[in-house]
Amino acid sequence: MNDKKRVLLTGATGFVGSHIVEGLLKGTNWEIVTLDRLSRTAKNGYDRLRDIDAFDNKRVFRFQHDLNMPIGEGLRKEIGHIDYVLHVASESHVDRSITDPVPFCLNNVNITLMMLEFARDKKADGDAVEKFLYFSTDEVYGTAPEGIFYKEGDRFNAGNPYAASKAAAECFVTAYANTYKLPCIITNTMNIIGERQDPEKYFPLVINKLLDGEKLFIHADPTKTKAGKRHYLHARNITAALIFIFEQTTEVLDPEDASLGRFNIVGEREYDNEEFALAIADEVKKLRPEVSDLDYELVDFHSSRPGHDMRYGLSGDKLKSIGFVYPVTVEESIRRVVEWTLREDNKKWLGRN
Repeated sequence: MNDKKRVLLTGATGFVGSHIVEGLLKGTNWEIVTLDRLSRTAKNGYDRLRDIDAFDNKRVFRFQHDLNMPIGEGLRKEIGHIDYVLHVASESHVDRSITDPVPFCLNNVNITLMMLEFARDKKADGDAVEKFLYFSTDEVYGTAPEGIFYKEGDRFNAGNPYAASKAAAECFVTAYANTYKLPCIITNTMNIIGERQDPEKYFPLVINKLLDGEKLFIHADPTKTKAGKRHYLHARNITAALIFIFEQTTEVLDPEDASLGRFNIVGEREYDNEEFALAIADEVKKLRPEVSDLDYELVDFHSSRPGHDMRYGLSGDKLKSIGFVYPVTVEESIRRVVEWTLREDNKKWLGRN
């Protein structure tokens, strides 16, 4: 059994955050302190925690706070001792960031700054956190040419405002590690799938298009022959990687070596988005054979929406070299998520009431 720790998690009511809560409850004996703003996704957030039996779990301590505001002395005392900070909360929709970039900068940078200040204040109080982990994205590196997989510490080349806001937040994490000697870690993660995902995301979107017999438009190159590429991995694999990083590594950010304290969480294989949609469709048709074949078209989104990158690529060699193995394959993850999503009592997560 893991040494008992107390982790402060931001964004616990979000899709990824709720899976992290579930994974920590199942895979550790840690206490989980959640800190959420509960804005537009409040109802779904509460439903996610209820679905995983975490809403009233005695190991989960829930706090509501505007993450854009400082965490004052009173709230710090209520939160109590914290071993690890796991900062996941983020505005994370590329399309919305292209339409309205300002909130992404103001939110993603500022809430990260507030959490770093929390850790700095804890240190000044004589109750320093052991590790501060910032949960970032592959998109900070920008589009990856075919065959290129960026390694930890490579240069940023953000292709859209969301990615830029995450890169800027990473810079603040690095600055606080260098200036205030906070023990910081940054993870960069590729595309995430799982249960209870918002219907606008690609996986549930494909399922809805199939069930409704509607055409799916897939992001492709200007020739409309080559779909965009991504690695996909289940949120439970991400949680396993986070636990591994906390427990099995001692690295933190280092001003002398940009690769230290950084970890890519990648997944085990790459799909193009056409192939991935067809893999989802195959699993749906196994359970709903009456459903027609997926109707889809490759379209040139990139020319009209240049902030959408054709391909992201991260190297997973570092985590692999220190012994981490993803516990569930992506093929098995696709099957499980489809089966779960098509259950009658889960159709609300597709927006089908």
